[in-house]
Amino acid sequence: MSTRLLLGLLGILTVSDALAQSHRIASPDGKLVVETEIVAPDNRLTYRITSGGKPVAEGRLGVDAGYRNHRWDRGFELRDAATRGVDDSWTPVYGERDSIPDRFNELQLTLSFPDEEATMRVEIRAYDEGAAFRYAWPEQTRLSILTIDGDATTFTFPPGTRAWHTPRAQARYERIALAEWREEAEMPLTLETPAGLYLSVTEAGLVNFSRSRLTTQSGAPNTLALRMFDRVVESSPFETPWRLILVGERPGALLEHNYLLLNLNPPSRIGATDWIRPGKAIREMTLSTAGARALVDFAADHGLDYVHFDAGWYGHEYLVDADATTVTVDSLRNPRQDLDLHAAIRYARSKGLGVILYVNHRALERQMRTLFPLYRAWGVAGVKFGFVQTGSHRWLTWLYDAVALAAEHHLMVNIHDEFRPTGHSRTLPNLMTQEGIYGNEEMPDATHNTILPFTRFVAGAADYTPAYYFREEFGHPDRHIRNTPAHQLALPALYYSPLQWLYWYDVPSRDYQGEPELQFWADVPTVWDDTRVVDGDIGVFAIVARRSGADWFAGAITNTEARTVSIPLDFLEPETDYVVDLYTDGGDEVTTRTHVQVAHALVRSRQTMVLDLLPSGGAALRFTPATADDAARYPLWPRTGLD
Repeated sequence: MSTRLLLGLLGILTVSDALAQSHRIASPDGKLVVETEIVAPDNRLTYRITSGGKPVAEGRLGVDAGYRNHRWDRGFELRDAATRGVDDSWTPVYGERDSIPDRFNELQLTLSFPDEEATMRVEIRAYDEGAAFRYAWPEQTRLSILTIDGDATTFTFPPGTRAWHTPRAQARYERIALAEWREEAEMPLTLETPAGLYLSVTEAGLVNFSRSRLTTQSGAPNTLALRMFDRVVESSPFETPWRLILVGERPGALLEHNYLLLNLNPPSRIGATDWIRPGKAIREMTLSTAGARALVDFAADHGLDYVHFDAGWYGHEYLVDADATTVTVDSLRNPRQDLDLHAAIRYARSKGLGVILYVNHRALERQMRTLFPLYRAWGVAGVKFGFVQTGSHRWLTWLYDAVALAAEHHLMVNIHDEFRPTGHSRTLPNLMTQEGIYGNEEMPDATHNTILPFTRFVAGAADYTPAYYFREEFGHPDRHIRNTPAHQLALPALYYSPLQWLYWYDVPSRDYQGEPELQFWADVPTVWDDTRVVDGDIGVFAIVARRSGADWFAGAITNTEARTVSIPLDFLEPETDYVVDLYTDGGDEVTTRTHVQVAHALVRSRQTMVLDLLPSGGAALRFTPATADDAARYPLWPRTGLD
């Protein structure tokens, strides 16, 4: 039998026999290796992943799907083994970076059973940043009906591996050993191995399938299995979602390389995308014409882009007879019911702002084919889906069909509640953001916030809904923000969301008193040309820097303990002076009621800024290339670290 070689320019390894029982494929840089083997006596397909010689994970491959007297998880015979390499890049409509590399080597194993013609293909990719695999059934008459009852894939991690576990998308995290789990885990799941590797296990390309979570296996130490929400019934040709393990030597690598989820989704299906406009939104809570006009004025004056009308504008959102084609304000929200929504939309547009409407899933399920063209005729820019049903094959398929229908009518989408992303915003970029996060609605503490960049945000954009004024000293004694103002101020630079909701619990007419630090929220973009995780320790602190054009924005936050952090400025252009606008918690000596200190200085890329953060505190920074006037106006940052 002839020898099959992978392309030498891809760094590839020799497979001595194309139909051997074991195969090996390496990432383009040769560091990450995936090995597979069909193991006797029951002929299961197994895998093993290493990175730089360090163990990452190993386990079984296959699905629990019946075919005559066989299951697609054992009894395999290898029909074919093929390889290919890809070295490419692509430009997103928007994102955390303006160019995304797509470089991998792929192994395709075609499997069948003795004396049977039906086949399943296992596709395995080795990236520099991680490994991915999925199952596919080419079109074949013997599989006109494909019933998948479960996913037989397992992940066995090195002994001593610990995870940042959360049972739901909207829940807190706990760092625990795998053996200590009491509930299954939501993905992405971030882990740390004893060898110092950081891993993130998640799904990508989850569109026409059932959502999975991770669960421990009795009698199998350090082993996790996938539990699907429900059965999937489809026909060939068909492909499962990708199972992905990101691998990094530091926590920040997981966030910096989360574009792999996008790579594992098809390119955009939307042609012209000029109507897709990322930006900042604020919620209108009075549901009145006067309140809407006042909020539009505030938004226009403070660098915001959208006004959002929340639940109640068309009646009680949970009632099946609430008609989202009408403006019928819920009397519990506004007894006067004096909202002229169409006048508010016209006024917002006259100020260069868009309007986003909230619609509960009950109305969407009944009316969306009527609502979406109607809202476009009204001049609405987007729809926020509320309390959608997620998890099952039926409802996830419905949900993505709804996003596609919204795209046909040039409507952007924000999906709230338990939904989490798997990279489909590459295919439908009108899916701007989603919740699926324990965000500011729950008033989390600072420790939780320092976990999020390395866990939930690995999956992609999240609508955390930062608030600013909603704190005890401003008249909210019972339920209030638990972190400092500068901590809150930094969050839009740390947390990625192309539609970024700000001032979530704040009412500007009640709360705003001209605080100068809010210039940062006016200036900060929502999409980026580059993203760097400067430093971070999960649950301890996080520093993220992001570039928009020539400007850089950065956020630094600590947990509930005070901390001194160092910010090397090597992400800035060398030999260029920058003006840094620095927003920190200044203490009692600052006269503003928020105690935020605003400072300006000149900095250079060879410097390191050292900042003292209060407990639950933070800092927000903007770096702008300096002019000659700036050089004369501002001092050089005092703690230089300069050569």
